[in-house]
Formats: sequence, structure tokens, C-alpha cells
Amino acid sequence: MSSNGSSFKLDETTLFIFQSVHTSIFISVIYIIITAVNLVGNGLSMWLLLFRTRPKTPSIIFMIHLTITDLAVGAALPFQIAYQLQGYDWKLGATMCSALTLIFFTNMYCSVLTMMAIGIDRYLGIVRPMLFRATRERKSIAVISCLFMWALVLSVLYPFMSSDLTFYVHELGTITCFDMLKKNMLPNRPAWAAYIFTWQFSLFFFPFFVTTFCYVSVIRKLAQDSKTVKKNRAKRLAFVVLMVFTFCFAPNSILLLSHTVLKLFYGKSLYIYYKLTLCFSCLNSCLDPFIYYFASKEFRHKLRQMINIPTLTSVDSMRMEHKESLYSTDYNCENQERERRSRRI
Repeated sequence: MSSNGSSFKLDETTLFIFQSVHTSIFISVIYIIITAVNLVGNGLSMWLLLFRTRPKTPSIIFMIHLTITDLAVGAALPFQIAYQLQGYDWKLGATMCSALTLIFFTNMYCSVLTMMAIGIDRYLGIVRPMLFRATRERKSIAVISCLFMWALVLSVLYPFMSSDLTFYVHELGTITCFDMLKKNMLPNRPAWAAYIFTWQFSLFFFPFFVTTFCYVSVIRKLAQDSKTVKKNRAKRLAFVVLMVFTFCFAPNSILLLSHTVLKLFYGKSLYIYYKLTLCFSCLNSCLDPFIYYFASKEFRHKLRQMINIPTLTSVDSMRMEHKESLYSTDYNCENQERERRSRRI
């Protein structure tokens, strides 16, 4: 946050970021790699989900929505790359700055909410199956949920939609985009603090807690009464989802809150670290195809079929599960026999 007058002086940390060529190149290279992997991986995923996956279950609808958000982020990143390589000098005008900033953050937080929705869907299907089956219009609910996500994110990010996000830096003679926010966007410091905390709680921390609860409950349920193959797949899915939250989104949200408190009330800055975590938050778009792989049997089958990897038939899966059950039965019998012998002795 910055003032609007010409007397405003940039702090040393932020000025260092704008002047550091090595930092700009490093972040830009990461963005370039993310963009390439994003467009290839999610382009392939979109093709499989739209044209090769039947039926369109609620989980598939959520995955299509997640793929759309990832591709939108991938389409916006080249503008961010060009902006940084030009020395943080935005040349496309205030309207384009606001539009691309809104696209970037809207799709990032829609990804968070969509992963929460996938987790809730799996929780209902495995832990609460009766409630799951009683909901007949599940496809309609999934579509309405996706629309609600967009409405929620846009309402939270409304100040960005109605404000000029460009800022002229007198020390460098450049115009930044979103890197310097004007204080008059909101009335006062408490309003800024309340806005940032509301933003992060509603679009990150609450979805993170709900998603964690859902996948922990699913794993606990499958550990009680499921086959080993299905249980291991659920564990891998939970690991990928929670890893995306923990390593991609959590550092950015925590640092944004910390930077806000330090900047508003102590005049200090953590912006260089926030910029780095914002960069790594885009990595989720590269990891989401792994979520589709573990979450959808049909997607997994079509992908393996396309790249000529042999897939297990249902008969083969039943044989593997039968072998596992026989092994566990023999193992338990051996343990019981050993206990009996020890008691006799």
C-alpha cells in the first residue's frame, strides 16, 4: 500500500525488487516454465475431460472447471513475464492491468475453492454415501457450485475491479501494475487490515480446513473397510491436494498477512518474499492434472490408453484384491497360531 502524492518515497526493499535484474530474470524463468507445463498439461487434460471422459459426473465437472481456471492463469502469465523483463514497467494501460490482475487472482482462488468442492464430493461419496445418493440433481448442484465460486471470488476482489491498480514510481520513472496499491482504495488502515484478513480467510484458510477435514475423513473411512488398492489411491490423491495447499498457496497467504501487518502498522516490508511465494503459488496449475489422475478412474484409464500404458481390467483388479485378502488372511492365521503356542509355553 502506498500514498498517492508525489512526495511518497519508495522503501528500500521494494525499490531493490524493481531494480534487481537477477530477481526479475529468476522469477520470469519460473513463470516461463510454469506457463509451458500449464498449457501442455491442462490442454491435454481439457481434451480428455471434455471429449474422452464419460459420464460427466460432478467430480468431472469440477475438474473441467479447475482446468479452465488453470488455463486462464497460463494465458495471463506471459503478460506478467513481459512486465517483469521490462523492469516492472507496465505499458498496456490501467484497464488491461486491472483485467489481468483480476484474471490471475480470480482463477487462482477459484482453483482453491474447486479443490475444496472435489474434496467435499469425495467425502459425501465415501463417508456419507446415503446422503450422497439422496442428492439426485448432483450435476446441477456442481454447475451451480462453480458459478457460486466465481460470484464469491469476484465479490471479495471487487476493490480490484473498481480501482486503478497502476502506480507511477517517481524514483524510476516507471509505471507498476498491482505492485503498488493506492491507500485510497479503502478508507483507512483498519479497513485495509480487515479486508486482507477477510480475503485470506474466505478464499484460503476456510477452504484449506474443509479440504483437510474431508480427505482425512476419507482416508480414515477407507482404512476401516476398503481394499488396499483403493485406499492407497485415496492416500495419493489426498497427498497431492494437501501438498498443493501447503506448498503452493499457504506460503503466499501467510506472507501476505504478515506483510500487511508489518507494512500498515510498523512501516516494514516483506514484499520480496511475497513476490517469490506468489510466483510459486502458480505451481498448482502444473500439479492439478495429478489430481485428475488419482480422482477419476475414467480419466486415468483414458490417459494410460492414450500413451499406450497397459491398464488393469476389472478382472485383474479383482484378482489382485483377492490375492491381498488371501495374504492378509494367511498372515493373521500365522499370528494367531504363534500366540497360541506362546500361551502354551
